Amino acid sequence: MSSGKTVYFHVGLGKTGSTFLQQEVFPKLDGIHYVGPQQYKKVARIVSQSRQSKILVSREFDKQLEEELRSFCEQISNVKVIVCFRRQDEWMASQYRRRVKNGWLMSFHEFIDVEQNTGYWKAEELYYQPKVELIRSITGNDPLVLVYDEFRDDPQAYLKRISDFIGIKLPQNISFKPRHRSFSDKQLIVLQTFCRKFVRSVPRGRSNKLMHWLLYRPVWAFYHIVLYAAKFIPWSLISRKELIISDELEAVKRFFEEDWEWVKKLK
Repeated sequence: MSSGKTVYFHVGLGKTGSTFLQQEVFPKLDGIHYVGPQQYKKVARIVSQSRQSKILVSREFDKQLEEELRSFCEQISNVKVIVCFRRQDEWMASQYRRRVKNGWLMSFHEFIDVEQNTGYWKAEELYYQPKVELIRSITGNDPLVLVYDEFRDDPQAYLKRISDFIGIKLPQNISFKPRHRSFSDKQLIVLQTFCRKFVRSVPRGRSNKLMHWLLYRPVWAFYHIVLYAAKFIPWSLISRKELIISDELEAVKRFFEEDWEWVKKLK
């Protein structure tokens, strides 16, 4: 499928600026058919019916990258991948904070343990060189490899690399204002402490979106009330001073240092 068309597949990763691209940049591009995350389940039909020669599909993946990429390329040909990586310690810290915000109870050590490899995230899932080689082998094309540091430090240059790769011009009306600010570590510590004492279980996602929304939305709203109230609690009343123990985060950085240096050379 997609004969005569080039399909650019932005695969994330999560927590690397994907939402900004999906909401502020990709929908504004001219000369290309953009297929956003909400349309992803219908992507094969959309690509086959599109009259544009260039199609951009965006859907961020983490653990599911290999499975989803294989499935995508079985249905669609001439795929060129856009992927953004973030230094592993920073990426895991951001992923962990997101989980805690949603009520996760586990410690960071239980989330990622590079020494014993018993955490929720396994070490092999965080090596980027195999991911790049996998993309090359599945698509037959070199991916555009981006790094989150560039997005954070020079977003204009970051976006230009994407536009040059696709071969289109960037829109002029891009807003770089933050869409939402992160919660502080103090707020997250209070929420996690509260959940460990009173909740003790994490609401599970459901395949039925309506049921998921009905069951989880009240819980999500309550978590945000706790997070807001935590702003007014003095640090002196909080026994834990670190959401993520510094030594554990440094261990993740050291463990993947060689792999991260390899990624930076691809820029």
